[in-house]
Amino acid sequence: MDRLEAMQLFVATVEAGSFSGASRKLGIPLPTVSRKVSELEDHLKSRLLVRTTRKLSLTDAGSAYLASSKRILDDINAAETLASGEYTAPRGELILAAPVTFGRFHVLGIVNDFLKTYPDINVRMSLSDRNVNLAEDNIDMAVRIGALPDSSMIATRVGTVRRVVVGSPEYFARHGMPKQLSDLVDLTCVTFAALNGNSSWIFPGKGRSASLPVRPICRLNINTAESAIDAAIAGIGVTHVVSYQVARPVAEGKLQVVLQEFEPEPLPVHLLHAAQGRLPLKMRSFLEFAAPRLRKSLESDEVKLATKPPKIAPVKPSKSVDKEKPKKERTAA
Repeated sequence: MDRLEAMQLFVATVEAGSFSGASRKLGIPLPTVSRKVSELEDHLKSRLLVRTTRKLSLTDAGSAYLASSKRILDDINAAETLASGEYTAPRGELILAAPVTFGRFHVLGIVNDFLKTYPDINVRMSLSDRNVNLAEDNIDMAVRIGALPDSSMIATRVGTVRRVVVGSPEYFARHGMPKQLSDLVDLTCVTFAALNGNSSWIFPGKGRSASLPVRPICRLNINTAESAIDAAIAGIGVTHVVSYQVARPVAEGKLQVVLQEFEPEPLPVHLLHAAQGRLPLKMRSFLEFAAPRLRKSLESDEVKLATKPPKIAPVKPSKSVDKEKPKKERTAA
């Protein structure tokens, strides 16, 4: 029995959640995957997986063996990487993660240029609004927005983004421009932050130490920022989003930023990677290539957000149509 192969198949089965999933992922026949994992259990004289008709689950021994197997396989991959010259030339596969919209607006173009510059590096890019665990998800580098918890990760700051309130100029022409947070309660809003239509928008209080909730009238609650922004452009109401999501429509005059003086502190943006004694050249090359470009791209967003909106005269209420005069009643002859 090839124990290394059996170990790889066992890890793949657990990660896929089934033998069939591992079979599809690895391109190996299903009976082969099942047989080799069973042979591994026979060799260890221990049950690693509990098999049911619905799912697989790990035994205590299986959980311990899985952790050890991952460490061993990672060490082997590191040794092969070193032997293949990844530390002497920028080559290999680089795995990146970024938030969905930020990745599309800011990271993808940089990755495209990076691939043209480094033909021996391939990139696997995952766009998700979930904060991935770099170690567990085998991510080389990630874009992280927001304050970072204390950890062993190495962070390179590339800029900041803001939480902004925006609406269409036509909407403000009809309903008035908010000057204070209290003005929001008289406006309608589009929200995507929660499924609860009664959810509040949180702003910093005095000294930015307290939180001040404001509850606009929610006309539309939707589950993506892009859709909420489209609805705001259509004049349904104001919305509360992250600055990079609306930099372009603001620059195009489709949306207008309001209440800037009440915004929370900007959120930092970092490129994050695990602490290592020596970075592979593929990671070092991307960090040196991407960091200054991301800074420039985020600075460009701030310029777009400062674009003055077109002047739109307030909409005057239309004159009421003269009511039809009542007909005189006929008198009896």
